Amino acid sequence: MNRADILAARKRIRAHVRQTPLLGAPALDALAGRQVWLKAECLQHTGSFKARGGWSALSALSPEIRARGVIAYSSGNHAQGVARAAAAYGVPAVIVMPSDAPGVKIANTRALGAEVVLYDRATEDRDAIGAAMAAARGLTLVKPFDDVQVIAGQGTIGLELLEDLPDGWQGEVLVPCGGGGMTAGIALALEGSGAQVRPVEPEGFDDTARSLVSGRIDRNVRTSGSVCDAIVTPSPGAMTFPIMQRLCGFGLAVSDDQALQAMVLAFRHLRVVLEPGGAVALAAALFAPGLGPQVVAIGSGGNVDEAIFAAALARFGS
Repeated sequence: MNRADILAARKRIRAHVRQTPLLGAPALDALAGRQVWLKAECLQHTGSFKARGGWSALSALSPEIRARGVIAYSSGNHAQGVARAAAAYGVPAVIVMPSDAPGVKIANTRALGAEVVLYDRATEDRDAIGAAMAAARGLTLVKPFDDVQVIAGQGTIGLELLEDLPDGWQGEVLVPCGGGGMTAGIALALEGSGAQVRPVEPEGFDDTARSLVSGRIDRNVRTSGSVCDAIVTPSPGAMTFPIMQRLCGFGLAVSDDQALQAMVLAFRHLRVVLEPGGAVALAAALFAPGLGPQVVAIGSGGNVDEAIFAAALARFGS
């Protein structure tokens, strides 16, 4: 795929997604020792950037194929993005979700009209479950990241950055990274601009960072155990990794505590709500060493359980 796919996706989805703002605060700049902008995708429809890829993928299907229905697997944000698009098109949607996904994400996916099938991410294979159900019901599988149209939809974030950042801006763009669809899409959109895209992951689940070092796709030993559930994946995608390998700089990893602290700081200084996985890029912008003087952090989602948010405020809000 190439940048033309992202430009085409933007034409299809522009009327159905929000152009989210770039937010900043002097207090965050002072804490980080650099200028920090937050691209607030937590303000996107469904509370996550995944609304972009979901609409891009469904809008690219032929009406005949789309009418049969779609299936997706997701811890919650891709689920809601696909479910929203399917509801708008009036077609069935089946979403395979881990049983330990935040309750708010499961409830919101069902509220959008999707059928939710739960699985144990530690003992069951979501890919196998999704493929079997797709074959049995004649549904089209919309993968969460290894799909050209999904990557293209997420890449529209990069096009917006080019419009909103100063001409010639050459800082670093930090992107929360699970399978790499958003990271790869933004990197393609920004190719040749001088901006440097870097994936950010939770500590212990930094498969993309390790893969960029080794030059091959590495897998995580564990598939659960981080509060950053939205970006815990087994490995980078077969489609996304070559793009990231060609266009991205080194990866970064942050602790769960740093992600939770970034959530609190985003609420305190920007008045936005991030979920832990959606806050890892901001955490890296604030706490990681070795970054340059200008950084954009993608705040990828805000679908956090109230209990987790309240606990983070209680712990880091004083």
